[in-house]
Amino acid sequence: MTTHLSNFLDRPSADGIWTGLRLLREDGNVQATPGAIVVRQGLVEWLGDAAGVPASFIALPRHDARGALVTPGLVDCHTHLVYGGQRANEFAMRLAGASYEEVARAGGGIVSSVRATREASEDELFESAAARLRNLLAEGVCAIEIKSGYGLSLEHERKQLRVARRLAEHFGVTVRTTFLGAHALPPEYAGRSDDYIDLVCGQMLPALHAEGLVDAVDVFCERIAFSLEQTERVFRASQALGIPVKLHAEQLSDMGGAQLAARYGALSCDHIEHLSADGIAAMKAAGSVAVLLPGAYYTLRDTHLPPIEALRAAGVPMAVSTDHNPGTSPALSLLLMVNMACTLFRLTVPEALAGVTAHAARALGLQDTHGRIDVGLPANFVLWNVQEPAELAYWFGQRPVRCVVRQGRIAEGAA
Repeated sequence: MTTHLSNFLDRPSADGIWTGLRLLREDGNVQATPGAIVVRQGLVEWLGDAAGVPASFIALPRHDARGALVTPGLVDCHTHLVYGGQRANEFAMRLAGASYEEVARAGGGIVSSVRATREASEDELFESAAARLRNLLAEGVCAIEIKSGYGLSLEHERKQLRVARRLAEHFGVTVRTTFLGAHALPPEYAGRSDDYIDLVCGQMLPALHAEGLVDAVDVFCERIAFSLEQTERVFRASQALGIPVKLHAEQLSDMGGAQLAARYGALSCDHIEHLSADGIAAMKAAGSVAVLLPGAYYTLRDTHLPPIEALRAAGVPMAVSTDHNPGTSPALSLLLMVNMACTLFRLTVPEALAGVTAHAARALGLQDTHGRIDVGLPANFVLWNVQEPAELAYWFGQRPVRCVVRQGRIAEGAA
């Protein structure tokens, strides 16, 4: 049975003058004077002090925010949201002492999600992913990345990416699709990893790109996944098609993946607990974003912290994401990740909030349209029932959202 899902286009327009706002500035402080945002035809047409709204807008409808804190719409820049099944049993195995690698070698890990994803229909995948996505949207997410990587064949990778496109259309949320065909070795290619990379580069990627399903390409470069040489083959194929790349880099060991990704101008390097000084320098030179994934760090009970201070000193932008996936980060709260980024990784509140707005947008190549509130951009912003920005990192277990404006519509709550 298919659950009825209300259509985003049924939501009311956000056009009008939004007053009574306490606007969060880029430095993490709140604008001293009451602010206003004018939205027209779904775009921000004016932004500034409430006392200075131009007379030409006075006749527009009004939305009184009553002193709510306002931030840009949140961006969840690393997720594996579309998959079949769940892996709570592996969580229990790890609690009993099994390592991530031991779980994978015992036939669990990514390949167990591959089995469940292949068995699920496209509609079943859509319905289960929609339920998860609603949690993130209700918390202020206005843009999200969704990776494939649980199909590991052309048919089933296509199925995942088609679901991601359907989610974008149905929920009126910006979705960036990432092809992660090189996520794990499918069972039918056991012992033939080079042959599988041939399939990824020669058939899967070109076909999915031709169908308009791929916005970026990612690889899991790690001992239990794919080598540097295999990763570079995927990157070369992506480059030939003009597709930007990202990388699961240095999560379990330092393989030099960040340096490789930087040579290909990667949008981001993600996880990076074992990132080296050379990797940091390469990312800085390439303009790659460091995506921090505290949910996976927490779930795996990792103790090897990402080099936060070195990234900070080098000026490498740091994004924060849920890394929602069934095995190592079953997180459905980006605000909880903000809290974890502060408590576990010692980010400051302004750093963590930039990490789920401006820097997260940059990690997806969306810096020109998302992660900030500015004239000419789509209206994506959140009204929060908090007194100060630090509360967005301080509280966990509640949703302080009053209203979410997403793509020019009042998507959640009301002013």
